Formats: sequence, structure tokens, C-alpha cells
Amino acid sequence: MTFNNEKAIYIQMADRLADEILAGKYEDDARIPSVREYSVLLQVNTNTAVKAYEQLARDEIIYNKRGLGYFVTAGARQRILESRKKEFVTERMPEFIRQMKLLGISIDDFKEMYDK
Repeated sequence: MTFNNEKAIYIQMADRLADEILAGKYEDDARIPSVREYSVLLQVNTNTAVKAYEQLARDEIIYNKRGLGYFVTAGARQRILESRKKEFVTERMPEFIRQMKLLGISIDDFKEMYDK
């Protein structure tokens, strides 16, 4: 995985795992890779992976079964969707709309481009 400088690496890792849950790679109550497995896969320090998993656990996306590993919390996909939609509408959409106005792109123009 290629990391960028916009967010902390552990947040980018948590986002990636959330993306995998959204994509259906991991269903409710499915076991996910261990912290060590995920850190090796993404070539990061294990402590960084621990922080990513702790963040996902705080957000109730995953949970730990002592001795067995981490699993996807029931309803995690819906929680991720709601959170991402809220973030999109409050943080990304205003800038997107501002850029559309500056560039003279109407809603109809956008719809036409989107439909292609």
C-alpha cells in the first residue's frame, strides 16, 4: 500500500480495512487478519497496525475475541457507510460544489458526465 502525507498511516490502514469491509471482503462476525499479518501485508510497524485496530474497535467496526483475534462487528458495514456519507456531505461536497461553480459546470453537465 502506498501511503500519503494527508493522514496518519494508522488512519489510512483503518480506512483500507473499512474499505475491504464495504467491498464485502469481510462479512459480519468474520475474522480479519491479525495485527501482525496486516502489518506484514502493508509493510508497516506492528505498533502502527495496533493503533489502526484500536481505532476501528473504538468505532465499533471490529471487536477482539481474546486468544482468537479480531472480528467484524455486526452492522459494521452500515456504520461505515453512514460515517463515510456524513464525511462526504460535510467535508468533501462543499469544495466539490465550489469547484463546479468556479468552472461553470452545471448540475446537468455533471449528470451528463456522470452518466457516461
